[in-house]
Amino acid sequence: MSLSGVTLQILLLTVMVFTVSGVQKLTITPDRGTNFNIRSSSQPKGCNVCTGAGRSRRCNTSLLLRDNTPVSLEFECSRPQDVFSVEIVRNIECTTKSCNSHIIQADSGSLPLLDFDRKFTWNLKASAPKAFNIDFSNTGLRQINPSERCPDRHSYTLQAFQTTGNVAVGKYCRTGTIRSAQILNQGSFSLDVPAGQKLQSGQFDVSVGEEIKSLAKITLTLPKGASSSELLSPNYPESFPDDGVMEWYFQVPEKHKTAVQLLQLIQPRCLKKDTAVEYQSKGRVASVLRLTDRQPEQSQGNFSLMLRNCEMDRRRAASPGLSLTLKVSSSESSPVLCKVDVSKMEGLSLHIEKLRPASYCEMKINSVLKEKITVTSHSDLTFQDCLPEDVQVTAMGVMECSQLKECPKTPARLSLPLLPTCLPANLSSVTWALRPPQHGTVELTSPTGPLKQSVPGQPCNDSIIIKVTEDGGTTVGHFCTQGSIQMVQIHTNVSVTVSGIGGEALRMSGKDVLNARLKEEISESYIFTVSPKRDTPVLLATPGWPVGMRSDSTVSWIVSVPERMDAHLVFANLRQPKCSSSHTDIRVQRVGRREEDYSRREDEEAESQITVSDSFYLNMSNCMPERGEFSVITEITLQKSKNFLLTIILSAVAALVVIFVIVLAVVCVVIRKKKKELTHQVSIYNPNGSGFLPGHNGFPKTREDNESHVYASIEDTLVYTHLLRKGVEFGIYGEFDTSRPFTGHTDSQKPLISEDAGVADVQVGPNQQFRDSSIEAPPLPERPPSHGQQLVDNEIYQTEDQHGEERCLDLGLRLEPEGGN
Repeated sequence: MSLSGVTLQILLLTVMVFTVSGVQKLTITPDRGTNFNIRSSSQPKGCNVCTGAGRSRRCNTSLLLRDNTPVSLEFECSRPQDVFSVEIVRNIECTTKSCNSHIIQADSGSLPLLDFDRKFTWNLKASAPKAFNIDFSNTGLRQINPSERCPDRHSYTLQAFQTTGNVAVGKYCRTGTIRSAQILNQGSFSLDVPAGQKLQSGQFDVSVGEEIKSLAKITLTLPKGASSSELLSPNYPESFPDDGVMEWYFQVPEKHKTAVQLLQLIQPRCLKKDTAVEYQSKGRVASVLRLTDRQPEQSQGNFSLMLRNCEMDRRRAASPGLSLTLKVSSSESSPVLCKVDVSKMEGLSLHIEKLRPASYCEMKINSVLKEKITVTSHSDLTFQDCLPEDVQVTAMGVMECSQLKECPKTPARLSLPLLPTCLPANLSSVTWALRPPQHGTVELTSPTGPLKQSVPGQPCNDSIIIKVTEDGGTTVGHFCTQGSIQMVQIHTNVSVTVSGIGGEALRMSGKDVLNARLKEEISESYIFTVSPKRDTPVLLATPGWPVGMRSDSTVSWIVSVPERMDAHLVFANLRQPKCSSSHTDIRVQRVGRREEDYSRREDEEAESQITVSDSFYLNMSNCMPERGEFSVITEITLQKSKNFLLTIILSAVAALVVIFVIVLAVVCVVIRKKKKELTHQVSIYNPNGSGFLPGHNGFPKTREDNESHVYASIEDTLVYTHLLRKGVEFGIYGEFDTSRPFTGHTDSQKPLISEDAGVADVQVGPNQQFRDSSIEAPPLPERPPSHGQQLVDNEIYQTEDQHGEERCLDLGLRLEPEGGN
């Protein structure tokens, strides 16, 4: 006979019963694989249970029997059923695929053990991390208070075995809405039958369950029509264990709604985390509420309810634990009226779409049946039998201005709208269309901190994801908060879509997501202002990644590097195209410097990494690809500067040299003046016969001898110009050009403080962090507007000034007329 077909007749054959002089004797045979426990349920008062005879006779207040060998028992009293109770234990083990037995309750007939209180226990064990599943669908169970008794006097108990101790999941009676129970890893299911009660026959199938994350999962099937079910927290009325999680799954009939109430709630004092109730639908989290919050009503469709406990403060003896009664009511659904007023949604319109044509969901706006609804004003909506999975709710808005002077000077807030709770589903996404004037720019910043670009190796851990796309559907990138990108500027129309991570609904209504501003054009297709954090590598992907950049587009990252730090750049995941015209370019240039630190194009070999010691520009441009794409991910890591001490030493030496030269020049001037004052008169012979007196009149002075080149004071820049020029060459001094007049800010050299701040022409050093959103980043190297014109190689252009000296004008993209060479 197979193990799965073994009948669990845990009682067992009685051969003969005698009662002699107040001693009751019987013979029993335990079934194979069964433990037979006889325990005293009260004070024995001299009543023992004995086995054996003669010298091998053993008597005690309890007895454990196993195997299937017949055993003769003697009770040393006439009514042992008043003293002893009987527990029959059977073990069931489940592998990853099946279990070796089922729970079968059966009695062999009218036995004297009928007079004893009996408990049938099945210990069950599943292979971790699986649970074992007990199916009650034939009869159903309902939960009762531990102090209650079942009408048929058959009471069932579920327990979960944990490392911290056993947890009483609940006490149950036959006939109810509970269809199955799953216990994580190990537990027990037991049946209590009182003395004199005949055991009812029955069977519960045991199988391998799911990989659950709670100590137990109870599944209920709610009946059609009006019904109500009450469930108790584990260990009720005692406390639910620390950090414990209990799950109930409700199967709700179609066209029915449910309401949840938490009754007789006792909350603990928490040391860590908080108590909470989590609702899930279709495997997705629908809401997380406090125990004191109003629980959801009008919910439709199947759902899970998870009760989470905190780490409780049990240092005080009187500290309460967590216990509650969960009441779930169900009834046939009726039309849900929902009034929606979008005037409070800051220019957004609401869009509701039915996703499943075969569903029973009916949507009406102003009493007109619709498959799609767009709400642009105050409207009355009606929903009948609409489940969350039947409906998608989105919001859309437009921000535009035709001329720059019409654009608001202050950034606009892009916020998630507050929607009425009567809608059948939560908001899934919000999209804003941002349309600047012709050749204008969209500027995006985050009010909650810098943005992070979502790329492999740098995932978003936020609850929302921000997708930025250009007209035509080209994706600029996916972003979230807690990053290093202070500002994003895009030279075209842009759509910004905010949605939940992994397709989850948005549950953070009223939250400000971005600040958006429409402003004058920029010299690039895209500009990102970045302030990396120490010890946190930053990954920056080209716009459109993993697809390549648009043809002939340019992008610049303005990267702020703190003082005494170096930025280490690694160009990873680099893909280069074959260009039909122009070239791709990757260039690195420090702020305030004209020379480049790094340059690479698609037909050149170059190092894939570089270290930069100051704030810098990272410029990239795409060509017109013949085939292939241009894309790259740049990893930027800050590290302590290795040249900081050397810079200090060189600066000190340079200062000493300047001081020495100044002192030497002053000494020379003083000595020369002293020599002139000490000049003596002499007689001079003239062979022509004409004489002149010696003295101060002297010879007629030549240019070398006259004093037109002697100054009362000497300007340092005139004396040491050659030294300063040398200093520029070695990077000791800044730029030096005595002949260049100051002409004020050019288009590419605007004040670093915006006009809104009320301060202009404030200088920011190359190492200063760009933290304040009102402070613009350092200007990019001056270059002519590049949009709509042919881009050619990125070069440093040179010309001659009026003295014939070569001077650098620009670093960046050179623009030539169409058809130029």
